[in-house]
Amino acid sequence: MNLSVIIPVYNENESLRELADWITGIVNRERLTYEIIFVDDGSNDGSWNEIQKIASENTNVKGIRFRRNYGKSAALNSGFAESTGDVVITMDADLQDSPDEIPALYKMITADGYDLVSGWKKKRRDPLSKKIPSRFFNWTTRQVSGIKNLHDFNCGLKAYRSDVVKSIEVYGEMHRYIPVIAHKAGFLKIGEKPVEHYPRKYGVTKFGFERFLTGFLDLVSIVFVTRFGKKPMHLFGFLGTLFFLCGFIIAASLAYGKFVHLEYRMTERPLFYFGLLAMILGTQLFVAGFLGELISRNSNDRNHYLIEKKVNL
Repeated sequence: MNLSVIIPVYNENESLRELADWITGIVNRERLTYEIIFVDDGSNDGSWNEIQKIASENTNVKGIRFRRNYGKSAALNSGFAESTGDVVITMDADLQDSPDEIPALYKMITADGYDLVSGWKKKRRDPLSKKIPSRFFNWTTRQVSGIKNLHDFNCGLKAYRSDVVKSIEVYGEMHRYIPVIAHKAGFLKIGEKPVEHYPRKYGVTKFGFERFLTGFLDLVSIVFVTRFGKKPMHLFGFLGTLFFLCGFIIAASLAYGKFVHLEYRMTERPLFYFGLLAMILGTQLFVAGFLGELISRNSNDRNHYLIEKKVNL
C-alpha cells in the first residue's frame, strides 16, 4: 500500500464525511493505493457512528474506537501500529489541515528521501491566545532539541516513512515532539513544508492552557530519557559526586578553621548546614543513579537498538 492517512478524532462528527471525501478525491487522482484510519478518542457526539457509515461505503476507510478519551498521542500511537502504507500522513479532523497537501508531502518522502516532513502553518488561522504560546513552545523546542530548521513542531499535518512510525512510541502530550523523538532515534533527514491552514469550520477547539504545561514536561522527559535512559548513572552519578564534593569542601574548610582557631564554632555558621545538606543530597543522587543503573541493566529493552541495514547477514 502506498499511503496511510491517520486522523485522530475527538467530537468532530460534522467534518468527517467531508474530510474523507476530500482525501479520497486527492489520492484517487494521484492513483495511490491508500487507507484512511480514523481513531475515535472517546467522542460523545456521534463521531463513531459517522465513521462506521463512511467505512461501510468505502472499504479503504478504517476505524479504531477508544472506550474513553486518552489524548491525541494515544490516538496517533494506535494509528501508527495499525498502518500498512509505505508513507504515513497524519492530519487533524477539523478541516483546518488541507488534504491538497498530500501529493507534495508524499513526494518529499518517496522522491526526495526525507524520513519525516512536518507541515508549517506559516499563515495560521487561529486566535492570538493559541498563536503566542505556540510560538514560544516552538522556539523552546528548537533550542532544546537542536532541530533548527523546523518552525512548527506541533502541526498536525506530517508525513513519515513507515519505518519511522514503527520505531517510535508517543504518549502523554508527546505528539507535539514527534520530530524530536524521531531525531533522537536516528532519523535525521527531517524537512518542513509550508502548508495551507484553514479556519475551523465546525465545532470548537480542544485547546487548553494546561496542555502547554504538560507538553513542556513531556519535552523535558524526552530529552532526559533519550540522553540518559540507558545510562542514568552518567547524570545522577555526576550530580551526586558534584554535590558531595562541594559539601565535603565546605565541611573540610570549616573543620580546618575549627582546628586553627579553637574558639571557632563551626556548627553555628549557616554554611555548615549548607555543606551538610549538599553531602546528603549528593549521596542520595548517587544512590538514585546506582538504582537507576540496576533497573536499566535488567529491563527488557536494555539491548534494543534500531538497525537500519544489514549486509551478508
